[in-house]
Amino acid sequence: MTARHEEIAEELRRAIDREEYAVGALLPAETELAARFGVSRGTVRQAVSALTAEGLIGSRQGARRVVLASRRSQSFAELRSFAQWAAAMGRTATGRVVSSEYRPATDRDAMWLQVEPGARVLHVLRVRGLDGEPVLLERTVYAGWIAPAVEGIEPDCPSVTQRLLEDLGLVFAYGEHLIDAVAAGARDAELLEVRRTSPLLRVRRMTTTRDGRPVEWSDDRYRSDAVGFSVHNSIGSNALARRTGPAFTGT
Repeated sequence: MTARHEEIAEELRRAIDREEYAVGALLPAETELAARFGVSRGTVRQAVSALTAEGLIGSRQGARRVVLASRRSQSFAELRSFAQWAAAMGRTATGRVVSSEYRPATDRDAMWLQVEPGARVLHVLRVRGLDGEPVLLERTVYAGWIAPAVEGIEPDCPSVTQRLLEDLGLVFAYGEHLIDAVAAGARDAELLEVRRTSPLLRVRRMTTTRDGRPVEWSDDRYRSDAVGFSVHNSIGSNALARRTGPAFTGT
């Protein structure tokens, strides 16, 4: 049976997730929360302590707690899969393959997919949308061992990740994401329906299976007016690293 302070902590998390308490806002006083939930102030303190340990709120003796994060971290599946992320927000994801072709692996492909330069890899360009509006371009390079399965997926499939799981039992287990900004070129502007040179949020990512076998690497470009990323870290947990230069070769 779940303890009462754990139930209260979860209700407060959900309220923060829904942004009922925005970043920088104060949580209600302990006496108010105790009255709302029909518990003692000690039980409220236990619930609030859990949120403090997670880095969702800040605590200072004698002062009300301040919200430090607007939402909890997304699952790996939601961060890796555009369709699952959209579904978690109650939005509809769409996808359309613009081009799909085999090419010899470049040095960059070879580095991230752990193949020989010149090996046959599959390049796929997709436009992804939210509720029918284009917001993302995915330029994905698939390793040769998974390419035939990707080729067999219908061009408008909303979630390649989910299809590969259903068809092959393939689980994307590890990923690295490098984030920066670029200006939209003519092709990007046309596909995303924005002006040329509009700012785009670029996420270069590489994912592998549980045993570390590379599946894909991708250059994803988001409309900056439609999608953003937040980093939630704390003294106890931090997956963010600052780097002095691009970790991928080329542009």
